[in-house]
Amino acid sequence: MSSLIKGKGIATNQLKKLVEMVASSTSTVLLRGETGCGKDVVARAIHQNSDRSGELVNVNCAAIPSELLESELFGHEKGSFTGADSQRQGRFELSDKGTLFLDEIGDMPMALQAKLLRAIETKSIQRVGGKKEIKLDLRLVCATHQNIEKKIEEGSFRSDLFFRINVFPIEIPTLSERREDIPILVEHLLDEIKKTGLNVPKFENSAIFALQEYIWPGNIRELKNVIERATIIFPGKSINSENVKQNLIKIKLPHNEKEKDDLWEMTSSLPTSINDDKNQSKESNQLPHPNHYKKWFEYLDKIDLRRQLSEIEITLIEAALEKNHGSVTKSAECLKINRTTLIEKMKKLSIKRVLEN
Repeated sequence: MSSLIKGKGIATNQLKKLVEMVASSTSTVLLRGETGCGKDVVARAIHQNSDRSGELVNVNCAAIPSELLESELFGHEKGSFTGADSQRQGRFELSDKGTLFLDEIGDMPMALQAKLLRAIETKSIQRVGGKKEIKLDLRLVCATHQNIEKKIEEGSFRSDLFFRINVFPIEIPTLSERREDIPILVEHLLDEIKKTGLNVPKFENSAIFALQEYIWPGNIRELKNVIERATIIFPGKSINSENVKQNLIKIKLPHNEKEKDDLWEMTSSLPTSINDDKNQSKESNQLPHPNHYKKWFEYLDKIDLRRQLSEIEITLIEAALEKNHGSVTKSAECLKINRTTLIEKMKKLSIKRVLEN
């Protein structure tokens, strides 16, 4: 399994344990996570570690036009529609005895969701234009980056289908949650590029640290692009932190030095130094000014506001608890909120409470 899922960090090891746990079963798996975080790799790991003798068959539900998706999944009989000049097996049949991976299932049209639900319940399909029931033995793995519960509320996803595919959900961590894995991932990506015959660069420790400080909105997919870009710009050369800051993790190249500094400040972690002037209040002096976030949309198309705000809350609450040795009362004072409010936030954000002595 380690040959597919790279990394040795806490989040990655937990992911590997879940994959190992479910791989030997026949249960349907739902992979949830942001775009670019490697859901397809996890699907391959599940299949590779199972006892399925057939193939892993991939379908991206968002990439196939809705009018063609039904035929792509279930196949069709000759003459069933204009252009159906011969009988054709669909992805369901091709994955018999194997694993069918339905990526971006949240984009599946409502009309087709009913047919998918029936296929899951009966373990059989009918080709488009056909009447024969074709029994199948396959493992279903689905994936989405969308909020399915919200889509159910909006009426664009069937709740009964969600319950069928959500047997064993796995949340795929983002790259920002796997920062300790970045050195391993960089080495792996460089090795893959090296196999093509290209002269790859060498990342110095300062460059690796700079990569670990970046927010990675595009996750592993973005990291792969950065490594490829580095190979093109710096073939065979050593890359330091300045090279990373100025040439590699820019989505939009700034026009002057001030913009470069602003971008790097925006994409770097909070300062680690502490103001020791006892006459000056330390209250919030290490937090970024809200105006810093205004520039995000110059470099990013979308920002998950709820996720960003939740992560900030979790980080600050955990830091306050650590600073106050687990004391909820002192942590609430530190955060300038009521103790009961802090307890409710800890429950809502699933922050483990450390009992006070």
